[in-house]
Amino acid sequence: MPIFSTACPRNCYSTCTMRVEVEGGRLRRIEADPANLATSPGVCLKGLSYVERVASPDRLRTPLVRVPGTDRFAPAGWGEVLERIAAVLRRLRAAPGPRSVLYYAGSGTKGLLNGLGRTFWRLYGGCTTTYGDLCWPAGLEATRLTLGANEHNAPWDLPNARLIVLWGKNPAETNIHQMPFVEAAIARGARLVAIDPRRTPSAERADLLIQPRPGTDGALAFGAAHLLVARGHVDREFVAAHVLGYDDFCARVQEFPPARAAEICDVPAAAVEELAELLGTVKPATVVAGFGMQRYTNSGQTMRAMIALVALTGNLGRPGAGWQFANLQTDVFGAVPDPLAFYPSATGDDPIRVSISTARLGAEMLATREPPLRMAWVERGNPLLQNPDSHRVRAAFRALEFRVVVDQFLTDTAREADVVLPAKTMFEQSDVIGAYWHPYVQLKRKVLDPPGEVRPESEIWAALARRLGVPEAEVAAAFPGSSDAEVEAWLAQQLARFPELTLARLRAGPALSPAYRAVAFADGVFPTPSGRIELRSAEAARRWGVDPLPDYREPVRTPPDAPRAGAPALLELLTPNTKNRIHSQFANLRSLRDVEGPPRASLHPADAHERGIAEDDPVRLRNARGELRARARLDHGQRRGIVFVPNGAWSEDGAAVNRCSEGRETDLGHGAAFHGVLVEVERDER
Repeated sequence: MPIFSTACPRNCYSTCTMRVEVEGGRLRRIEADPANLATSPGVCLKGLSYVERVASPDRLRTPLVRVPGTDRFAPAGWGEVLERIAAVLRRLRAAPGPRSVLYYAGSGTKGLLNGLGRTFWRLYGGCTTTYGDLCWPAGLEATRLTLGANEHNAPWDLPNARLIVLWGKNPAETNIHQMPFVEAAIARGARLVAIDPRRTPSAERADLLIQPRPGTDGALAFGAAHLLVARGHVDREFVAAHVLGYDDFCARVQEFPPARAAEICDVPAAAVEELAELLGTVKPATVVAGFGMQRYTNSGQTMRAMIALVALTGNLGRPGAGWQFANLQTDVFGAVPDPLAFYPSATGDDPIRVSISTARLGAEMLATREPPLRMAWVERGNPLLQNPDSHRVRAAFRALEFRVVVDQFLTDTAREADVVLPAKTMFEQSDVIGAYWHPYVQLKRKVLDPPGEVRPESEIWAALARRLGVPEAEVAAAFPGSSDAEVEAWLAQQLARFPELTLARLRAGPALSPAYRAVAFADGVFPTPSGRIELRSAEAARRWGVDPLPDYREPVRTPPDAPRAGAPALLELLTPNTKNRIHSQFANLRSLRDVEGPPRASLHPADAHERGIAEDDPVRLRNARGELRARARLDHGQRRGIVFVPNGAWSEDGAAVNRCSEGRETDLGHGAAFHGVLVEVERDER
């Protein structure tokens, strides 16, 4: 049976290289490809489930149109649906104008071909689209402002660390291929610190677990920095050569002696002291930051304070040392968003109006004028489930005249569409992809033909452009043809600037990026305005209106009102990722649903007891924006005052967490401040 090497394009750290076995036009088996040093140990459950996903009976194989006045869909031919879409687009382009169309493209898959969507809308005459991101921009911007670039040491360098701090990251579930490198470091004698309100599977391996009050990580970082300075554990030679703003930063951290930091974080002062002692005396040290703590209104400044710890101790530019958040060394094509791309813009020659905050999607869609929005096109995303304040997002979509969604399944968003177009899977068209953890560029190789009436998005854009009257020469210049050879010729053209990244080379397996550096910043060059690590950033103040130094402010928590009379205190809702899906992707697959079980709300037993809740009881979480339902899981290992519900469950399961979240941004980067949400939790008596 033929075996092919390809790569997973999902929005995931690992971006695994896979060997797939195909028989009779069907996917039969998937295993890891050892050519990728970062992901060689094995494929995750999600990756193995592609065998089910590709052939799922629930997969869309033909275009669908809504039956008027109902919530049902009927199959339709491509000619019919393309003409229907084109007719709406012609009318809207004439009045009120092309910017009355919203183009919403999520991050569900990586790939160079994704850029063809914007190519189409420019040919159309423009559109309105979003800025910001749901996942990581506060941390990206904090890193860029401080270090100048988002890159870190290669994953396989981590075993050189003698100290690893997992700060708000749980790689045992969300970056599973990182855990073998953590284990290798521990086997060599490294110490492991976990900082997380939960006792996660990753924390089970830690020597020290610190569980701060959510959103107070910046105060913890300041408390540790205070002690580094006071105890003389600062690498003065490194600071003198590479750090801007050290004296000002030292003055700032004097405001956070261990006792004050411990009080803010609600942790023992001894924990702050032990963290500082480890950072000050154990080298090399790597701080590995997750996405969770940068989903608060104060998170950008929090991340700047955390990065300062590796700068003060000289843990940058050395093997086994550094700051790990995002590694964009494969961003040589612009395929992975640079933080600078998150900013809104509506000027210049580009007809695309970038004017709606992803974090405030529903409210800003409803408020858009000149012209108002009349239509939406959604691809690679599920905004009615994954964006904050989903009730308002739903209202905004229902206020439109026409909605088109491209997807493989009838997601929450697809169910609101007037036309649903079936999307290809990763195995049905070749593409070139980067990563944001390891430094490999890869060929996502086509190994199957699309089933039924499924067409790759590049073919949809080209066919629609023709119906809108775009001259054939312009269509041919903008989009690849429909044959595999034409797609590969287009990809080869994109690779032409990089002789080491030919298609022939990528067919042989993953290739290191031309920008690859095994040890980030090993040359001591930091591409900031000053050429130094900027603890004091004039750009941060100018662009974002924050203090030029990292500072600490309490995150905004909502709703601020007290619970109902006689009811227990409100709990803070945190919505982490789970290992068995990527946000809402894979949540509908039967094999993974069997493993995952029903949605769970995790509470400390003392909080559960106050509310008369026992293990596996049905519970309801609610606030002024909405409610969700789940089964209780009692966990002695988490902090009190918190309830954890993993994000990504579909509305049909009752635990769509963004029913309770609020649409608001982080202090840096236009990220979504999902956290800081308070809810009432009670036993569900229905």
